[in-house]
Amino acid sequence: MAPIENPAIVLRKVGEIDLEVRPVPFIEEPHYVKIAIKATGICGSDIHYYRTGAIGKYVVKSPMVLGHESSGEVVEIGAAVTRVKVGDRVAIEPGVPSRYSDETKEGRYNLCPCMAFAATPPIDGTLLKYYLSPEDFLVKLPGNVSYEEGAAAEPLSVGVHSNKLAEVKFGSKVVVFGAGPIGLLTGAVARAFGASDVIFVDIFDNKLDRARKFGATQVLNSSKLSKASQVQELANKIKEVLGGVLADVVFECSGVDSCIDASVKTVKVGGTMVQIGMGQNYVSFPIAEVSGKEMKLIGCFRYNFGDYRDAVNLIASGKVNVKAMITHRFKFEDAKKAYDFNIAHPGEVVKTIIFGPE
Repeated sequence: MAPIENPAIVLRKVGEIDLEVRPVPFIEEPHYVKIAIKATGICGSDIHYYRTGAIGKYVVKSPMVLGHESSGEVVEIGAAVTRVKVGDRVAIEPGVPSRYSDETKEGRYNLCPCMAFAATPPIDGTLLKYYLSPEDFLVKLPGNVSYEEGAAAEPLSVGVHSNKLAEVKFGSKVVVFGAGPIGLLTGAVARAFGASDVIFVDIFDNKLDRARKFGATQVLNSSKLSKASQVQELANKIKEVLGGVLADVVFECSGVDSCIDASVKTVKVGGTMVQIGMGQNYVSFPIAEVSGKEMKLIGCFRYNFGDYRDAVNLIASGKVNVKAMITHRFKFEDAKKAYDFNIAHPGEVVKTIIFGPE
């Protein structure tokens, strides 16, 4: 018998999340797959939409299903599907580009202006029972990778993409500003890619303690050097921690003005800085140093071809332990409690997983 209910966690408007029953989707395209969602991570963007209703140009104007960090089981396939079969356990890459855009044709589909990305208005997300995806945006989960680990492949893919952009390699000296979920995973990938030094910088000791599980060779609490007037002193301290040299690569994952400034000052001549964190749209920036060092300053946006596959492989091989990032777990019917808990306990939560629905 075909399923008749599709419960979904829906953001109706700012501050209001409800459990609704949506129609069960039908496969209309031959290369599409129906997945029963088993685990979904809460992303900071979900929280931002819940609290403010918008992120930049993306505004919630009508009820939207939340969630985009998901894994699940294939329960039905289209007539032309060859990559997966019913019963396969998969991670779901949540952004599907248009094949007609120049960006997609250039091999940078993550920059496609027509990207349909789950839980980015007006596109519904993955936090429901049944979800449709094209087969080529699914990655099979090996037997030793759980559903919650599969859900964590989404943020891990950002870490993979940023390290590829920076060309981190064996022996690289890396600094990561911000030990939140993306910072932790980015540093862990750097170590997996062969970096000899990965220095995490943050203002909270509990985050830095956790960073030791994500490849940190050393950590630095910058809380006493966080003022704009202390940026050079902070950069000098990082240089000291690195043994008297500057970093080959700096990943800025905080979005904080002073950290962006310090990142530029921490990169060696000819080095690379990757800006991942999102803060204010305009910041005070030492542009003369960028030119004087002839350094590379690279923006990072989501992930591209192969990044999701590589993220799952890093998990399966044990090179990145995403379970160490998962601090809280909730049942599907308690999803609203999960979002409210994340908002009320930002110092405790790293990554929350919502299981189900069953």
